[in-house]
Formats: sequence, C-alpha cells, structure tokens
Amino acid sequence: MSTGATTTPSTTTASAAGRPASTTAGLLVALIAAASFGFSGPFVKPLLESGWSPVAAVTVRASIGGIVLAPVALVAIRGRLGPVWRARWRVLAMAVVGVAGTQVFYFAAVVHIPVGTAILVEYLAPLLLVGAAWVTSRRVPQAVVLVGSVIAFAGLLLVVAPSGGVALDPVGLALAGAAMVCCAAYFVIAARPSGDLPPVALAASGLLAGAALLGLLGLTGLVPFTTSSADVPLFDAVVPWWVPMLVVGVVATAVSYATSITASSMLGSRLASFVGLLEVAAAAFYAWLLLGEALTPLQLGGGLLIVVGIGFVRAERTREAEVVADAVVHDAVVDTPVAVVPVVADDRSATMG
Repeated sequence: MSTGATTTPSTTTASAAGRPASTTAGLLVALIAAASFGFSGPFVKPLLESGWSPVAAVTVRASIGGIVLAPVALVAIRGRLGPVWRARWRVLAMAVVGVAGTQVFYFAAVVHIPVGTAILVEYLAPLLLVGAAWVTSRRVPQAVVLVGSVIAFAGLLLVVAPSGGVALDPVGLALAGAAMVCCAAYFVIAARPSGDLPPVALAASGLLAGAALLGLLGLTGLVPFTTSSADVPLFDAVVPWWVPMLVVGVVATAVSYATSITASSMLGSRLASFVGLLEVAAAAFYAWLLLGEALTPLQLGGGLLIVVGIGFVRAERTREAEVVADAVVHDAVVDTPVAVVPVVADDRSATMG
C-alpha cells in the first residue's frame, strides 16, 4: 500500500476533517452560481424577441463575461499565460461545449418550445451523469443517489410545471436534448483536476475563446447572426438593449461561470450538477420578484424537493469521505507509509457521474 508518501496521524485527521468543510464551502459557492445563472432567462428573452439571434446573444454575453473576468484571471495566474496554454484542450472544450454549445442550443430551443419545457429537458443533465457513471463503471449507484435523483427530478417537474396536452416541436426538443448533453459535459469538464489553472482563469479563457469561435461562425453565415439596437421592454419599462445584456454578461455569465467552475472543482460534477437544479427555482423566484409571476404552492414544494434530493446526493459524498478518512487514519497508525493525496484526488474525480 505504500507509494513512498508518508503522513502523520495529526496531518491525516486534519485532512479528513477538511473534506466536509470543503463540501460545505463548495455548496455555498454552487448556490451563488445557481442564483446568478437564473438571471439569464428574464433578461435574455426580451433581446431574442427584439430580433437578436441566439448565436449573437451568446457571443456578446460571453464577450462581456470574459472581459470582466480577464483582469481577475491575470492576477490569479500572475500575468503568466503558461497555465492557460498547458490547459489549452480543456479551455477549448469549455469554450465549445460549456459556453457555445450549452447556451446556443438552449436559446435556439426556446424559439421552438416553451421555456419551461426547454429548461426541464436541459436539466436532466444530472440524471444523465448518474446514468453515464452506471454504464461506464458497471456499478449500480448507491441507493441515496437513486433516491435523490428521483426526488430532485420530481421537484424539477413541479417547479417548471409543464402544461400537458400540447404538441411540442420535435426540433425544439432535439435542441433542448443537445443542450442537456452539453450541460452534463460542462460539469464534467469543470470538475476535472485543474492543475495550475485557477477556476477563474478557466472561466475567463473559456468565455473569450467561446465568444471568438461563435463570432467566426457568425461571419461564415452558416448560422443566423443578427442583433438589434432597439429598446426592449423590461419590468414594466422600456430600456436600452445594453441594459439587460450588461446584467446577463456580468451577473449571469462572469459571476455564474466563475463560481460554477469553482464549485464543480470542489464538489465533483455529479453533486455540482444537482445543486445546479436550483437555477430553475431561482429563475422562478426572479420571475415572481421582478415580473410579478406568482409562485404556486406546487412550485414552492418543488423547490423544497430539489433541496431534499441534493441532500441525498450529498449524503453519499459524506459517507465516502468518512470511509476514506477511516482508512487513512488506520493506515497512518498501523502502516505509516500511505498515499493520502492520490486517494483524495481519486475521490473527487470519481464523482464525474
């Protein structure tokens, strides 16, 4: 069992004790991410209705977010671009899948199907991660994960409250399904070991690269790329187009991507994706607060079920941390040489589904 790394009982105890604290901090960061992501819907929709194409809206949104985060990212990497270059394939994956793919497919879907239905399909991503882990590992997920998945999905249904008996455009459903796959892949990419690239640098570089790729795609004419300088209705008033775009770029992009990637690196892709379900509840809350759309008792109950489902999924991580801590303490006392760092790293990377 020895790999040459050693530790002492006191160091092991501190490391084990730090895991729950890290999870708690990660949950708080993930809550901030979900709350800020929820701003995108109410602010982007008026722009789309005024003539903006989904690709153009995402390009400007990602550009603003990347520019806002760039100074912070440069400070984090101390002005050296080496970490960005070494993580170039991860940055490219974040740009293509996490920035361009997820947003464009979702915005394109809402043109064909109701927003609530598109959100419901996209946020099946956590269940897709659970299923992918089941298939790739050939191990049945623990009961707490399965129960938490069912409870969270039931809560999501109640929050979105899709209307029945309405024929849905298959093109819209296909686009929403593509957004779901990209969303699941985003959480996996964000949760991978970061090396020497800080989360804020990954967010900034991914957003800027994604904006550049979408801009080039728009120039080719392969996809509609239209903008509008017309004023838009927002919260019983008419405002310039740049007002909602600025809110989306700063809050729902810069803040949300930076905090979401940070949370995913702390929690792993599966737990982070389940906490991300709260974005739907946050969007419903903002619609009530800013647009006057009343929250029904079913929606409030759905939000509570999502929280309960997250609690079940987190319970698995807590038990895993306890098992690892017990094993490490035993090794420290009985068999002093022990590889603590690889065990902790594997625990986090194993949560990719």
